[in-house]
Amino acid sequence: MKKIFIALLAALAASACLPVLQSRFVTREDVSVIPKEDPIWQVRRGRKDPCNEWASYLPDTNHLDHTPLRHVRVNVHWMNTPDTAYQLHGRRAIDFTKGLLHAVNYDLIKNRKMWLPNGNDTPVYPTNYRCVLTPDPDIPGDEGIYFHYDPELTYYVHKGKNRNLYRREVFDKYGVQLDSVLNIFIMPHHPDSVASPTYGAYGVGVALGNAIKISGIYTNVKEHGDYWNFRGVFNHEVGHIYGLSHAWVNDGCDDTPLHNKECFSRGQSARCDTMTSNNVMDYAAVQHAWTPCQVGRVQKRMAQERNRARNFLLPTWCELKDSMEIVIRDTVEWNGARDLEGHLTIAPGGQLTIRCRVSIPPDGAITVQPGGTLLLDGARLHNDCGKQWQGIIVQKFANETGKVGYTNEPILENARNGWPAPRP
Repeated sequence: MKKIFIALLAALAASACLPVLQSRFVTREDVSVIPKEDPIWQVRRGRKDPCNEWASYLPDTNHLDHTPLRHVRVNVHWMNTPDTAYQLHGRRAIDFTKGLLHAVNYDLIKNRKMWLPNGNDTPVYPTNYRCVLTPDPDIPGDEGIYFHYDPELTYYVHKGKNRNLYRREVFDKYGVQLDSVLNIFIMPHHPDSVASPTYGAYGVGVALGNAIKISGIYTNVKEHGDYWNFRGVFNHEVGHIYGLSHAWVNDGCDDTPLHNKECFSRGQSARCDTMTSNNVMDYAAVQHAWTPCQVGRVQKRMAQERNRARNFLLPTWCELKDSMEIVIRDTVEWNGARDLEGHLTIAPGGQLTIRCRVSIPPDGAITVQPGGTLLLDGARLHNDCGKQWQGIIVQKFANETGKVGYTNEPILENARNGWPAPRP
């Protein structure tokens, strides 16, 4: 027994000599100004701020977890006449709505290669967002699907002296959660329009800030699965909400080629086999391709704090999720704003440069482990939900410590343990 006791004492004594991992919130002793000759100082020189470039918002295909999936909240309104002139209503319309959302997200998930220009090598990036049907929490049993029977506001008139595609009365009267949910109104073409031989009662839509009108469903749906035929117009109008322009004109994206819209579908003529577009922002039979520029511009719009369209996003960054921790193990630069949903850790050998706004979830922390490096180049670290996060933790083990460098003093907001004050 005595020998065992002595052995335990010896083990305890030996363990006391081992280095212990130390953690503390960042102090002035832990940070250093990056030398002026370091190339990091050159990134912000000139006219182009990386935080404003669409390319900075493309998902990093080597680190998809660095850009959490965004969810656009939508609800759907079915407009009909008081005598229910259109038979797509009730359970059938509810099933159609859910099928349509499935089809919309299918294309968002499957983003395809561009058809134009013929033989192109335009890369394919994940769109990194989905649309989610969103009920009103104040309405018991609500599914986010509504039916309205109105003698005056039911119809969509696309052309002519009585056109109403830009009028908002139907939104003002029937809109639900317009400040936080993108309202989709499904409206029939006016029967007088349909009766005209020069009027095409096809799928068409218009995006008006916080709501969208879509027409053509009532006229063209025959079978249960016909919702697939309207996923393109749905995604097209949502694209407008998030800053995309029509792809056949000068839309600000070099990877969407100019064309004259001569071809609506492949097989239309021999030349259309190589001249038809499949881009989501074109007018074509198939609209299921987003280019890198379009993906980047949508993600940039979603990350802009003061943009109204950001309000439609499900604020998944307002809750800390341990499963969403991001661990940096190699050299990474974040040149665009982003909203994290978990802790951020820079592991040994990892280096992360932050140049823009980054929202840390409530009670989240940035931890720089021994051998890890955090570089702050014009960074603003905050919590977008107005709640507190922990701050930056620097760890030390033996003679190795986490390193934190900066160009200009970074901004830390809502942090319980803020950026250390400069030395007097």
